[in-house]
Formats: sequence, structure tokens, C-alpha cells
Amino acid sequence: MPQSRQPIRPPRPFVDLSRGQIALLFVAMMAIVSAPILLHPLPPMSDYANHLARMHVIADGARDPDLSRFYQINWQIVPNLVMDVVVPALTRFMDVYLAGEIFLILTFLLIMSGTLAFNRALFGHWSALPLIGFPLLYNYVLLVGVLNYVFGFGLALWGLAAWVHLRERNIVLRLAVAALFVCALFFCHLYVVGVFGLGLLAIEIERLYHRRDIPLMRRLADFCATGIPFLPVLPLLRASPTWGLAADNSWEPKGKIDGLIYVIEIYSDAVAFALTGIVVVAAAWALRHKVLRFHAITWPLLVVSAIVYMAMPRVMFGSYLADQRLPVAVAYMLIACINVDLRHVFVRRGFIVVLLALIAVRTAEVQLAWAQLSRGPLAVQQSMQQLTRGAKVLVAYGERDAGDSVRDYGLVHAACLAIIERSALVTTAFTVAGKQIMHVRSAYRDRVDTEDGTPPTVDQLRAALEPVDSEDSHYWDTWWEHYDYVYVVFTDPDRENPVPDQLELVFSGPRFQLYKIIKNRPAEAPGVSGAPATNP
Repeated sequence: MPQSRQPIRPPRPFVDLSRGQIALLFVAMMAIVSAPILLHPLPPMSDYANHLARMHVIADGARDPDLSRFYQINWQIVPNLVMDVVVPALTRFMDVYLAGEIFLILTFLLIMSGTLAFNRALFGHWSALPLIGFPLLYNYVLLVGVLNYVFGFGLALWGLAAWVHLRERNIVLRLAVAALFVCALFFCHLYVVGVFGLGLLAIEIERLYHRRDIPLMRRLADFCATGIPFLPVLPLLRASPTWGLAADNSWEPKGKIDGLIYVIEIYSDAVAFALTGIVVVAAAWALRHKVLRFHAITWPLLVVSAIVYMAMPRVMFGSYLADQRLPVAVAYMLIACINVDLRHVFVRRGFIVVLLALIAVRTAEVQLAWAQLSRGPLAVQQSMQQLTRGAKVLVAYGERDAGDSVRDYGLVHAACLAIIERSALVTTAFTVAGKQIMHVRSAYRDRVDTEDGTPPTVDQLRAALEPVDSEDSHYWDTWWEHYDYVYVVFTDPDRENPVPDQLELVFSGPRFQLYKIIKNRPAEAPGVSGAPATNP
């Protein structure tokens, strides 16, 4: 049969490293990329501390009287649950910090093993080339901390491998296995269901075009049957509180290029250019010497991904970065579509040198950055010894526009560690209906952010002391009554006390300050009694 009619298997596999050599390299690469995680129990990722706090409440909240006073866990059909299931289960054998590290390493393992398995299914033999995906494990999407999504697209790669493996076998078995993957992916993250669908669409477009030995109507019927495994998604979504966020969408043209850059760039432009340069030069040499092969689904995957990426909104179902999360998942699918011929000793050695150079440069970049940036969350954790157990903590920003830089991410949600360390109520903990299963009890719900908004600035806290007639209300409007402490993040450690009559500085750390609230109003503030507030 002509090669054009065999989309799944090439006519003759390239010579590659042995399975043992590939396995040895895989283990070595996993050890290298895991080092920064193991060396930094509080990695400076934006949402990580917030998620970790929720894991603690799920695992221990029912046994902690303070946590159970503030929070409740409502298990629901939410397409965002994998971490909520895995990490609390791990805490039976270890503390929540180590459980979070293990989850991150499992995520890396799932992504890379899934890329290898997908490549194996496409080309019919194990290849070392997918190992070039290791340096991309540290990417902007990971640093934002959307861990359920990152874990989920690793599982989606395994689903694509299973689909290709079963493609020419019993259709009922193939569709049933795909449906199981769809349901599992739904509970990882709604977006990775789309990633899986995008990959299947590329595979089936390629097959529809090349398998001309099969009658057209049969090919079309087979193509349309690919949608059957996705049928459970709609009833699951309709039964989920997430359905209430279906109208919360917005599309932005700005940032599409940034989403592509996020695949390769994290802390250093120079490192991103170096990694890109190494890959481009090596790929150009390999193409010139005809030792690089692209699978037939590569072009359909590129075209479909580009169309979907441009059409995707920035916010979908109330979640930000909806479109900018996609390129990193597509990057791993594309890596799986490439094969390299390592029959020549020079090519084999060159490949290993390039692989080691890529992983060394990226891991060194992350380790050096985290050694500096993790000092912030560690200092915040240390400052929590000043908090009374069961305290109510307000988070405020020293600068209005802070928190957007990747170098700020470690402090964005660091105050949520007070939930773990001191069983505290923290205003920025993720408790959005339809997104999380952790919610604040009704007695305290009006004192926290339930919309994933931006914390108030110190200027807004000062302004709240002199209220004006306004229809707008905020959860921090009477902060001096409702909270016990204020964390001011993204500020200078020697910055003057913003409200000296109301706040007492108890700890100052790198770019943050911890204040204890003095339970009385300043006499000069109009229209307010100076009597101490009563807290429930």
C-alpha cells in the first residue's frame, strides 16, 4: 500500500537509541528537572500557595475547629478537581507541602511519558526525540499555577496515544476508551477536554485525507464518530455550577503573540533566545541532512491549532488565560509528531549534547531565579508565627499595578499559607462558586473576595476610614472591624505605616509587611465611634 495511505506507520523506522538508553535518559532528565521543586518547598508560582491552602482544608478542615468555622467543602461536579483529589490523599502519608511537591513531579512525569507514548503510537517505535520536551516543563503557564490544566494536558497526551494505538481496531473499544479519557479530563480541567478534541481532530483530518482506499461515506461516518466520546461533557457541564459562568467570556486580540512566547520564556530573555537558537540550529542541520521526519498529522495539527487559538477568548467560563494556555499543550503534541534518525554516531552524540545543553540551561535558570524569589514566600511563612490561631487576615497591595510580573508571583497568594500555618481566614483564598469546592461559610462570606478580584491597595484602606456616600460596596469597607491582621504585599520593607493609628507593624520582610489591627477607630475619622469592635 502506498505510504500516503498509511498515516499511522512510516515505511521504515529511523534508527534510534535502545529502549534502555531512552529509559535511562528519561530518569536522568526527570531527576534534573525535579531538583528545583525538591529544593524549594514553596516554589514562587502565582496560584500555588492558594491551591495548597485549599488542599489543607480538604484534608484537615473537618478536624480543625477554626478552619471548620470559616470554610466548608461542598463536593460538586466541577471541571477542576484533580488536585483536590490527589493531594489530600497524599497528605495521609506526608505533610501538605511535600504532597504539593509530589504532585508537581507527577505532573512532569505525566506530560513527558505522555509525549513519549504519543510519539511511540505515531511512529511505531520508541524514540529519544520527545525528551527535548523536558526544558519546556518550566513554562509561563506552570508559573501562573494553573496546575489542574497542566496535569490535564499530560493526561490528554496519553489519551491521544491510546486513540492512535486503537485506531484500526474495534471501534467500540476505541470510542469507549476515548470516552473514559474525556470524563477523566473533564474533572482535570474543562479546557483540556478541548485540547484532547483538538488532537483527535488533527489525527482524523489526516486520516480522512489519506485513507482513500476506504469509501468516502465510510470515512466521513468514521470521522463524525470521533465526536461520540465527547457526548458526556454537556450533561456533566449542565449539572455543574460552572455552567453558571458560561456567559463570563471575553476575547482580546492583544496577547496572542505573548501566548506563543510563554512556551519558551519565563525569567530571562537571554535564556529564551539561547534555547530557541540551539533548537533552530540543530533542527536546520537535521533537516539539511535529512535525519528529521515530521509525521503526517503535523500540518493538520498546526492549522487546526492556529485557527482555534485565534478564535479562543482570553476569558472563558470565568477563567483567565483561556487562549494563552493552549500553545504549551500544542507544543508537546508537535514534539510527539517528530522523529530523528540516530543511526550515525555523530548525530547520536550531537543529539545528547543538545539535549543536555537545553536541560542544563533551563534548570539553571529556574534554580537561580527560585533561590532568590522563594525568599519572599518563605519569609511570609515565617511571619505567620506572629498570627494568633484562627485569625482573620486581610491582604492588601502596596502598589496598584503589582503582581503581574513573573518575578512577583511568589508573593501574590503567599498570605494564604496562613490557612495552613494558623488556621486563618484569608481574604484572597479561592472560593469562587463554580470554580472551587471550598467555600466560605455565610457568616464570613461578605468579608472575603469571592470573585477572584484584585486585593485593595493601602490607599483604598485609608479611604475606607473616611466613608463617603456611594452605592459601591467592597468586602474591605469596614476592615478595622472585620479583620485581625493585614498583609501588605509588594511594598518596601521600610515603608512607613500607612495608618499608624490603626495598624501596628509586627513583621517586615522582603517586599511585604504584616500589621496587627488596633481595635479602635482614630478619633479624627468622622462619624465613627472609637469603641472596640466585636468579632464573632
